[in-house]
Amino acid sequence: MTTLGQRDRRPEALGSLSVLPDETICVLLEYLDPRDIAHLACVSSVMYILCNEEPLWMSLCLRRAKGPLDYKGSWKNTTLHLEGVAPENDAYKRPLHFDGFNSLYLYKRFYRCNTSLDGFSFDNGNVERRRDISLDEFSKEYDAKKPVLLSGLADSWPASNTWTIDQLVEKYGEVPFRISQRSPNKISMKFKDYISYMKLQRDEDPLYVFDDKFGDAAPELLKDYSVPHLFQEDWFEILDKESRPPYRWLIVGPERSGASWHVDPALTSAWNTLLCGRKRWALYPPGKVPLGVTVHVNEDDGDVSIDTPSSLQWWLDYYPLLADEDKPIECTLLAGETIYVPSGWWHCILNLEPTVAVTQNFVNKENFGYVCLDMAPGYHHKGVCRAGLLALDDGDSEDSENETDEEDNNTLSYSDLTRKEKRTRMNGGTNTEKHKEDANGVSKRYNMWKNGFSYDIDFLASFLDKERDHYNFPWSMGNSVGQREMRAWLSKLWVLKPEMRELIWKGASIALNAEKWLRCLEEVCTFYNLPSVTEEEKLPVGTGSNPVYLFSDYAIKLFVEGGLEQSMYGLGTELEFYDILGRADSPLKTHIPDVLASGILFFENGSYKVVPWDGKRIPDIISSSNFDFDASMLNSEFPFGIWNKTLREHRNQGKPAPDSFGTLSSHVWPYIITKRCKGKIFAQLRDDLTWNDAQNLAFFLGQQLRNLHLLPYPPVTCPELLNVNAVHGELNIPAEWKVFVDALSQKKKDVTGRLENWGNPIPRALMNSIDEYIPDEFFVDLLNVFKDTNGGDEIKPCTWIHSDVMDDNIHMEPYADDSVDGQHNSWRPSHILDFSDLSIGDPIYDLIPIYLDVFRGDTDLFKKLLESYGLPLIRSRTPENVTTKSTDSTRKKVLRPSYRTMCYCILHEENVLGAMFSIWDELRTAESWEQVEQTVWNLLNNY
Repeated sequence: MTTLGQRDRRPEALGSLSVLPDETICVLLEYLDPRDIAHLACVSSVMYILCNEEPLWMSLCLRRAKGPLDYKGSWKNTTLHLEGVAPENDAYKRPLHFDGFNSLYLYKRFYRCNTSLDGFSFDNGNVERRRDISLDEFSKEYDAKKPVLLSGLADSWPASNTWTIDQLVEKYGEVPFRISQRSPNKISMKFKDYISYMKLQRDEDPLYVFDDKFGDAAPELLKDYSVPHLFQEDWFEILDKESRPPYRWLIVGPERSGASWHVDPALTSAWNTLLCGRKRWALYPPGKVPLGVTVHVNEDDGDVSIDTPSSLQWWLDYYPLLADEDKPIECTLLAGETIYVPSGWWHCILNLEPTVAVTQNFVNKENFGYVCLDMAPGYHHKGVCRAGLLALDDGDSEDSENETDEEDNNTLSYSDLTRKEKRTRMNGGTNTEKHKEDANGVSKRYNMWKNGFSYDIDFLASFLDKERDHYNFPWSMGNSVGQREMRAWLSKLWVLKPEMRELIWKGASIALNAEKWLRCLEEVCTFYNLPSVTEEEKLPVGTGSNPVYLFSDYAIKLFVEGGLEQSMYGLGTELEFYDILGRADSPLKTHIPDVLASGILFFENGSYKVVPWDGKRIPDIISSSNFDFDASMLNSEFPFGIWNKTLREHRNQGKPAPDSFGTLSSHVWPYIITKRCKGKIFAQLRDDLTWNDAQNLAFFLGQQLRNLHLLPYPPVTCPELLNVNAVHGELNIPAEWKVFVDALSQKKKDVTGRLENWGNPIPRALMNSIDEYIPDEFFVDLLNVFKDTNGGDEIKPCTWIHSDVMDDNIHMEPYADDSVDGQHNSWRPSHILDFSDLSIGDPIYDLIPIYLDVFRGDTDLFKKLLESYGLPLIRSRTPENVTTKSTDSTRKKVLRPSYRTMCYCILHEENVLGAMFSIWDELRTAESWEQVEQTVWNLLNNY
């Protein structure tokens, strides 16, 4: 309110914008650039005030910052420094002051920025405290059950004496550490700069050091502490360093900083040890959403996001509204103490003074099932794990139905939200005035978690969508590990922990629907009179996209990824390839597993049926569906072969491929049986191979790529593919090249969005220069170099492309190497696996996964491969009578193997750039795509 006699500046200063609340205007300002903010500050007095708010400039700065951040005393000065703008004189620094304007929103924010917690009274809390507890006591009373505050666990750590802020800055002042994520960018600060910021800042929600890579930045820190004996079991330890999700963090923060309400990733448990300072903790049991917190679970991929006030804001604005029975479990953590947080528990932390802490998340036998559940596809169970009965549809529970009628208008029912938002939203309450007037309403909402909700794995698993599994449904980007890593993790646990197989099987059944696929396998084995699968063999192996089983002398793959239609084309293409391979009598056939049988498994009228299928006709179970078969399919020797598969992909470019077989997809599965290869896949042997073994592998892969790329393929017969819309001028371009280039052109249209969704650490300058690096003329010139229309040598138009020669698709067998030290057990490559992803196109495409995934960027091994490959990567004579819109320099670039390969990497349907930027750290500061190209692929230019 304005003082009596003062005019209210707001209506005149904001004009039409005065109808908007201050909070909305402040949010809108964050979408502007700093220079636009500076101009807008000149419009009026109120705009000047709003445009000079430090939280606004903090948001602008963090969105732009990359690499180490140097705080310049204020966020506005820091942002201007990043923009290359420096203050010219003292007048620039002196702020203007205006009367006649008051804002409750800005005042509350100002209070949070400047309040001190010295005057806040916090007792010891009500979390149980224990000292000298045994592992057996911890397992029985607390593990995955309830939090406990433990003393004495860090008494022997060097960190107990050396992890003070003064000592850390003296020793690690020049080391950059990652800062709490307030933006999509990975922001770091040198520790001395961060401490300087910490002392100067008056931020509403201060930044704090939250670094999961501190062991890489400062390895000596890892020697200062050890994992307490109560928490040493961690099943994620068996994953490779590259595959293991973040699990340990160094945490340093000033007074008023902290972590807002959250549940730890993948429903893992955690321990947190404080080395200096004081932290206030608040916790709620699983399913009890804190007041002011809203949980969103996306229906499509199960991605979870949480809207929550900052830690300080929650303690100031929401905590006072709670009835005594609805207050969280609380405690004040002191230096030297450790708190244990069980799986699924909500927690919020507020630093009462400057603090230093270390924390680790872990998976053990007690929370393993919850971790598997949280990574299982779907959305309903994820909501229930976090929000209890609030996540249920009205009709799902009598308790939830009774409660929903009494909820206020701020918490929509789940069924309403699925209709309106296509996502689940579970709300802990947002209308604070409503709850202030009606404390019973708050109490009613929080007590819902007791009315039938149980944080029990069997109860929670009952909310899984039984038709979903890791193989054929979208994967949440928020999951701790990827699909391949998840399957590899379960396979390794199965082998390394035989005593825990009952528990691991339960987790695999939750995560992979393993029971369903085992039943399918048993039906195929019965039909062919194959040996029964043993207990040890019943879990799918490897990390591939379809369930694969190894038992006795057999390997069986069930095609399930992407639904029935995609599976039919995958198997159909593979069978057509094997047919051509046999007729051509290619030497490649001795390095591909022998196919023993293939067919279709389906569930009909309460029983399973098996029908053999060699790919040369449309199976009755498919032809009887409502699928509209193209004439090209009906007339093809292999109706689900390579070109009909390509036609399907061509039609679905730029959008998700629908499964045209409808309800058949849920109970029909193609399969293939091959002879089992003796030995192991390369992924299991990578770290055990000698240099001689690795060189032999590189030579072998070069030979087999040569054999693959010399193999004939069927001619294009689909009319639609003969008339694709690729930009190709007037040249007589083969249809297969037009199809290949048209696919690339389509991928170019959404390349930026695809790369951003993958979250790669690609510099913004590179993202903004993709169109310049890959102009539209690239596709014209790419076609021109592949067909010599001026006579002379005819170039092989295209080749088969495996496209997926990675570490889990290379098989190796043991042999006795007596060349060194008598006899030495060694490994040699024997087979290449999995040809269901075959395509037709530029053979260079096959070099990308081998160099990045198999060789991990090792140039010596890549050179060895090229030596044995021996085929030209590019060979073309430019027709003299052909003119194009592009310049000669552009055409020369297309003829450069490194440039073409780099373009393929950018346009690739897989996250190839993520692999590149993880192998070559220097790429993260690259200023041009040419620099990336030369760093990674320049050796191709000398081939």
